[in-house]
Amino acid sequence: MIDFLIIGGGIAGLSTGARLSAHGTVTVLEAEDALGYHTSGRSAALFEKGYGPPSVKALNEASAEFFASNEYLTPRGLVLVGGKDQRELFLKESDELGTQQIALDDAIGHIPILNPETVGYTAISHSALDIDTDRMLQDFARIIRRNGGSVLTRQQVKSIRKSDHWIIDASEVFEARNIVNAAGAWVDEVAQAAGIPPIGITPYRRSMARIPAPGGLDLRNWPMMLGVGETWYAKPDAGKLIVSPCEADPTTPHDAYADDMVLAEGLARYEAMVTEPVTRVETNWAGLRSFVADGTLVLGPDLSDPSFIWSAGQGGYGFQTAPAASQLVADLVIGATPELDQANVKALNSERMRR
Repeated sequence: MIDFLIIGGGIAGLSTGARLSAHGTVTVLEAEDALGYHTSGRSAALFEKGYGPPSVKALNEASAEFFASNEYLTPRGLVLVGGKDQRELFLKESDELGTQQIALDDAIGHIPILNPETVGYTAISHSALDIDTDRMLQDFARIIRRNGGSVLTRQQVKSIRKSDHWIIDASEVFEARNIVNAAGAWVDEVAQAAGIPPIGITPYRRSMARIPAPGGLDLRNWPMMLGVGETWYAKPDAGKLIVSPCEADPTTPHDAYADDMVLAEGLARYEAMVTEPVTRVETNWAGLRSFVADGTLVLGPDLSDPSFIWSAGQGGYGFQTAPAASQLVADLVIGATPELDQANVKALNSERMRR
């Protein structure tokens, strides 16, 4: 009998599994051939404490020590870029992100391709950091295995039923005392299969394109660029530049792919703020960022059945919140006092979805 069967092998499932593996046997089921195949494997992978609603920022803050002590972070920085007609929105977003306004010449010193003809306002955060997402996923999986658990791929869940415990039919039949629903865009489908009320998850597509280094420049020390209104971003990646239109188009759970027209519009918004045109797209892809109505995570046992545990609604915050979010889930499951204050615990728990 498994103590905790976790459905979903992305960052939510693996981090929660690693925490719970200290308190019982853990088996993680991932439907795809590889871990982190969907959203986790398509993340922009940035840690920025000021990004997200209040409860997410609390999780970011609580995760910072874990990241620092495990050396998953490297300096990146973030420059907020506003057009000449975007002053009010720029000031609002700069304040929300905790960035410091800088002169355009200083911003160009960091990012030489910014266009002084179109860029009106710039602000910088030095606290934004790159996350080594692959090592993070593999380390959590390693902890599960080291503690006697299993991490299994190609495990499409076919049915779930409950007697005095959970019976899960995948490539084989698993029996478990508890289920952790960490299935990303598919969490409501898993819940309905288990007879648990859904939480109203909505997946939103976000497309990305990898382009050659603009002008053949060395991008290694460039900060990430974020367009005001979150209408585009550009981030150095392995000597190339990833550009996203930052769309949030509601869709259904599926293996997402980029929309060519949306991608072209986003690249045009990026091009409007820089001096180097996009001459070639090397590759493109998309991921699903899944949210509930209030835009924050759903963590912990379900009100209708405490043996059904949520780790859902990560949106675009999955990696940067994973250390604290997984610890909170484990604390709630084993009855320990959470490190987060009660107001934030209440803002994140599943009970709010049943009101």
